[in-house]
Amino acid sequence: MHTIAATDANRSFSRLLREVAQGQHISITSRGVPVAVLSPVNEHLAQREAAKQRLLERLNQQRASAPASVPAVNWSRDDLYN
Repeated sequence: MHTIAATDANRSFSRLLREVAQGQHISITSRGVPVAVLSPVNEHLAQREAAKQRLLERLNQQRASAPASVPAVNWSRDDLYN
């Protein structure tokens, strides 16, 4: 990952996009403080999908629960919309 100032990034945005498309990660700073990272979108989509799968697996392993004072109710779709 390399770092570039926001003003320089603004001037060479097309070049930065080409670099990111080739797999580079670019940190953008404003007054020396990191404010953003440009990175390939495919990596983020893959991470998001993996996180979604982990969540769904965990949720599928858990039993649905309700407080003991609430009787179990089988709601229909129509009940939920009414």
